[in-house]
Amino acid sequence: MKPTDINDPEYFHKVVDCQYACPAHTPVPEYIRLIAEEKYTEAYMINWESNVFPGILGRTCDRPCEPACRRGRVDEKPVAICRLKRVAADNKSDVNHLLTKIPKTKNGKKIALIGGGPASLTVARDLAPLGYEIHLFDEWHKGGGMMRTQIPSFRLPEEVLDEEVNYITNMGIHTHYNHYVKSMKAVLDNGYDAVFVGTGAPNGRDLDLPGRKEADANVHIGIEFLANVAFEHRDKIGKKVIILGGGNTAMDCCRTSRRLGGEEVKVIVRSPFTDMKASPWEIEDAQMEDIPIMNNMPPKSFVIENGKLKGMMFGHVKAEYDENGKRKLIPTGEEDTFIEADDVIIAIGQDNAFPWIERDLGIEFGKWDLPVLDKVTFQSTLPKVFFGGDAAFGPENIITAAAHGHQAAISIDNYCNGKAVTDRPPPMTNLFQQKMGIHEWMYDSAVADDDRYNVPHEQKEKTLNDRKVEVELGFDKMVGFKEAQRCLNCDVQTVFEENKCIECDACTDICPTSCITFTTNGDEEELRTRLNAPAENKTQDLYVSSILPTKRVMVKDEDVCLHCGLCAERCPTAAWDMQKFLYNVTKASKIL
Repeated sequence: MKPTDINDPEYFHKVVDCQYACPAHTPVPEYIRLIAEEKYTEAYMINWESNVFPGILGRTCDRPCEPACRRGRVDEKPVAICRLKRVAADNKSDVNHLLTKIPKTKNGKKIALIGGGPASLTVARDLAPLGYEIHLFDEWHKGGGMMRTQIPSFRLPEEVLDEEVNYITNMGIHTHYNHYVKSMKAVLDNGYDAVFVGTGAPNGRDLDLPGRKEADANVHIGIEFLANVAFEHRDKIGKKVIILGGGNTAMDCCRTSRRLGGEEVKVIVRSPFTDMKASPWEIEDAQMEDIPIMNNMPPKSFVIENGKLKGMMFGHVKAEYDENGKRKLIPTGEEDTFIEADDVIIAIGQDNAFPWIERDLGIEFGKWDLPVLDKVTFQSTLPKVFFGGDAAFGPENIITAAAHGHQAAISIDNYCNGKAVTDRPPPMTNLFQQKMGIHEWMYDSAVADDDRYNVPHEQKEKTLNDRKVEVELGFDKMVGFKEAQRCLNCDVQTVFEENKCIECDACTDICPTSCITFTTNGDEEELRTRLNAPAENKTQDLYVSSILPTKRVMVKDEDVCLHCGLCAERCPTAAWDMQKFLYNVTKASKIL
C-alpha cells in the first residue's frame, strides 16, 4: 500500500466517524468536550453553525452519527450524541448577540424561498449575512415546515421550534406566511435573481383497497392527520384506531392517537418487525405507551357495515430473502384476520408534488416526478432555480435538509455573482498538537467505562392526557457530563512521524485494541488479514507509513482506535503525537 497522505483533509475527516456520517458534518467531539466543560453556549453555537437547529435536532434527529460512533464498536452502545446536543440547547445562555450580523446595506440581489422548512431556513441563514434580500413563502402561519406540521408537540415543544425558527426569520427575512404559491412562473416574473424550492414531500400515500371510498369519513392520511392536530383542527379520534405503516410517521400517528382519546390503538405493518423503517427509539417509545405492533399483515380491505367503517381485513405473510438480501413476502395460507376500528390512519410513505410548477419553464422532471438536479450544486435545468430537502430527492430528514440548504446557498451565491456553481470551496481544517507534558494532554484522554445513560421520561399518566407535554425530559447537567465522558475524542488524531521511530514496538505492546502493527507491506486485502488484530471493517481506512529502516511499515487500523494517547505516551522518541483535527464545511456566509 502507498503511504497515507494525512494532509488530505478527507482522510482524518473519515476517521471522525460521527462527523463524517452527519450530513451537515457537525464537529461532534468538539461540542461534546465543551459540554463536559459546562460550556453549553459554545457547544450550542458550534452546532448552530453546522446543523442550524440544535434544540430541534437534539430531540428529533434521525441520528446517522450514532450508528457510526466507534464507541458502539468497542462497547455495547454508541454515545448519545443526539441527546447531548439537547443538553447544550437546554443549558445555553442567550445567544442573540452571538448570531451572525446582517448588513443594513443590501447587495442588490433578491432571492425567493418557496416553503418554510429546514432547507429553506438554512439557505436564508447562510445568505442573509451576505446582504441578500430574502423572501420566504409558506402556506402556514408560521415557519418550520414539516418540523411544525409532522412532529408532534410531545416530541418537539412549540417554544423550542419557534425559538430556532425565529433566530433565522429575525435576520431581516421577508416572511410571506399564509401564502400558498400557485405558480412558479409568477414567482419568476417577480424579478427574483434566484429561486430555491424547499417544499418537502407534501403528499401522503393512500391505499386503493375495497371499501376505501365508502370508509372515507374515517380514513385519514398520516401527515395530514398530524398537521390537523398541530394546528388544532382536530382534537379527537375514535376509541379503536388502526395505524397502517411502519415508519416514523406511523409512530407519531399512533402516539398522537393515544392522546386524542384512542384506547385501543394498533400499528399494523405488512413487513417483518426487523424491516420496519421507524427508528428503534421511536418504536420503543410507542411500545412504552402500550401500543401493540402487529407485523407480517398486509391490509386487504376496509370493512363497511351499515354504510360506516367497521374495521379492516388483513392477510398473513412471511418474508423470504434471496442471496442479495432482496425481500419477498409470501402468503402463509392462514385465514384472514378482521380487526375492528373506528378510524384508520394511513402512514405508508410520502411523495413529492409540484402541481404549481408549470412544465414549460425549462425545469425538467424525471423518475417519481422529481426534479432533474445536479447532486452537488442542487441546481435544476433552469439555472436560476434550485431545490433542496425532501423536494430535491425525496423524503429524508431534517439534518439532510440542512445539509442541502448549506450547499444550495453556496450555489446561489456563486450563480448570483457570475461564478460557476460547480466551484465548491474547500473545508476549513486545523491540525494542532495537544501535548502539555509527557503524560498530559489538552483533552481528557482517559476512556470512561460507563454504559450509555438512559434519557428520563415524564410519567405516562401525565403525557397521555396532554399532547403538549414533552415525553423526554433530557439529561440534566451531571448525567450530560457523564455521557459526554463516554466520547472517545475521535477528532484527536494519532499522528506518526517515521523519521523519529526506532521500531521498538512499544506502541504495539501498550495499545489496548492491538490496532498498531509493524510488518512488511502488501496489497490492502492481504495486509488486513495479518495485522495484530485483523482489520475487517473495510469502510474505514488503514493508516500506513512509508518504509522504515527495517523495511517494514507501520500499519494502524483506524476502525477500532480509542484515541487514548497511550501510544504517544509510551513512545520514547515522540514518533507518535496526538493532534486535534477540526473540520468545518465552508458555508456561503463564511467564504472569504
